[in-house]
Amino acid sequence: MTRRDFIYKWLIYGLALLPVWWLDTYILNRVPLLGVSPVLLPLAAVAVAVQEGAVAGAGFGLAVGLLCSAVYAGSSGGIVLGVCLIGWGAGAAAQYVLSQNFGGCLLCSMCGLAGLDAARILTRLLNGAGDFSAMLRLAGLEILWSMAFVFFIYSWFRRVRRQIAKFLRL
Repeated sequence: MTRRDFIYKWLIYGLALLPVWWLDTYILNRVPLLGVSPVLLPLAAVAVAVQEGAVAGAGFGLAVGLLCSAVYAGSSGGIVLGVCLIGWGAGAAAQYVLSQNFGGCLLCSMCGLAGLDAARILTRLLNGAGDFSAMLRLAGLEILWSMAFVFFIYSWFRRVRRQIAKFLRL
């Protein structure tokens, strides 16, 4: 793959992230279910990582993490590292342990969201801000509500990947 093809590929992935960001920020954020809104951007990082592998997943995860840090209210810079590690882990798991298909994406998405929420809960517990059972309940609801969108996000990025392959004749 030439440098130009590489740039086009990641530019297209970046453009494909925009509808997910828009849906996450402007639509679903206004329709909370049981008091929680889904988080779709980490799921997008997982979907691309499962299809592209560990290194590409880490790079895309880093970019998505920067976007998450800007979009999600009250998020710290730790989400940048967290989503980068999720992208790397999902890509490596799908590449070497699981399959690079929807099942692998589903499992990696669940683990990634659970890891992000575990880090968030641990940080708040160490700061003495909140009740553990309430935070655990909210995290569980957020994960379940977010997991409802894994199929759509995976399908979207799978279609984008196929279009990239046609465009670049890979």
